[in-house]
Amino acid sequence: MRRKREKSRPPFGMPKGIVLLATPEGWRHSVLTVEGGMHCGLLTDIPVNAGPAEARAAAAAMVVGLAYDFHELRVDVTWDPPWEPGSWTAQVTVAASPPNAFG
Repeated sequence: MRRKREKSRPPFGMPKGIVLLATPEGWRHSVLTVEGGMHCGLLTDIPVNAGPAEARAAAAAMVVGLAYDFHELRVDVTWDPPWEPGSWTAQVTVAASPPNAFG
């Protein structure tokens, strides 16, 4: 009797949120996943003294890339208004329309 192969989970969970913090060492991020996981690190592709807009763009681009690379899904990142200086949060949702839907 053959056993059915279980589809393995991607090594990176589906993103559902981002936390972005300004620190003296640079911009730190935490990516929250639908499965309850969290991936944390430092944004290394921008300068330590980059402004908040550049850091938010870099974090969003990273999450968009991860969602596509690991889950083949296009996502939108929507930044919430800041609650305190040096801290931002964002919601990650699956994009409403697939790529090339209109073209």
